[in-house]
Amino acid sequence: MARRVVLLHGIWMVGATLRWFGARLRASGHAPETFGYHSIVGGPQAAVPQLVRRLRDGPPADIVAHSLGGLIALQALSEAPELAAARVVCLGVPLCGSAAAQRLARRPVTALYLGRSGTLLRQGCVAWPAQHSVGMVAGCLPRGLGAFVARFDGDHDGTVAVAETRAPQLADHVVVAASHSGLLFSAEAVRQADAFLRDGRFHHRADAGAAVRSAAEPRSR
Repeated sequence: MARRVVLLHGIWMVGATLRWFGARLRASGHAPETFGYHSIVGGPQAAVPQLVRRLRDGPPADIVAHSLGGLIALQALSEAPELAAARVVCLGVPLCGSAAAQRLARRPVTALYLGRSGTLLRQGCVAWPAQHSVGMVAGCLPRGLGAFVARFDGDHDGTVAVAETRAPQLADHVVVAASHSGLLFSAEAVRQADAFLRDGRFHHRADAGAAVRSAAEPRSR
């Protein structure tokens, strides 16, 4: 029987943005369902209890979450530790806090773009109940407006730095050649998510480091 997988989108997005990713997970033998929420006007205050109710309603579920959605998922699991153990795949989630969000929050006008999710994006989430195994798929293609806001020093996906996606409690971490939004349409990100949901670890290749470095290099003009 296919395992239930709840999908969460990031800020400024809607459930439909997960349609492509969910279809590929279904083709791989999973049973995905989308959890939509209002990332700006509702934020985690509304989304977290709604997600807890969704996870309680029905059989045990794993989670695949993009960006802000990953922070909301981990907060929900932390606030409801009685939930059945789940594997969580994070896609470009700023566990250590988002530098882009921190810069946007410095001015009232730009802080409005983050709405009620601003605090969670700035703070991140680096700890969660031990029964939940969490893996991170980070992107390294520097394409996105966040780069102009945060001024990243190291590898990033255009919105979130790879360093912001690392936390000691992660079960595994992998970097793929995708931008922040591109993670939702990356065949490699789907392949890695499927691997973690099944095995609790990603499929690391010996040549992956060279491929990632090549993808992260700026293109010559």
